[in-house]
Amino acid sequence: MPIIDKATFDELKEMSGEEFINELIDTFLEDAPKMIAEMKSGLDSNSVETYRRAAHSLKSNAATFGASQLAALAKELEMLGKENKLHETGDRLRALEEAYESACSELKGLKS
Repeated sequence: MPIIDKATFDELKEMSGEEFINELIDTFLEDAPKMIAEMKSGLDSNSVETYRRAAHSLKSNAATFGASQLAALAKELEMLGKENKLHETGDRLRALEEAYESACSELKGLKS
């Protein structure tokens, strides 16, 4: 599975334009670490709603760019939040961080 689905990314780029896609990438690269930190905070404080909301936002934003693996992991973690099963997170949050790092690198390379 590619880190960034090129067809999804190209469609977004075509719809938003060359300049705006770079702004979208910058915003994502700035906001995603905050969302991951919110998930960690929600997990540490057992705040299901904080955790779920951050996972949902990350899922949606990742899907916008075609970061399929990142979006899938965020969705899985969001579902654990919805089901109030934060104790089942295990090492998935670490996997999410690794998927974010990969997506981050690839998105930086796609900027023009």
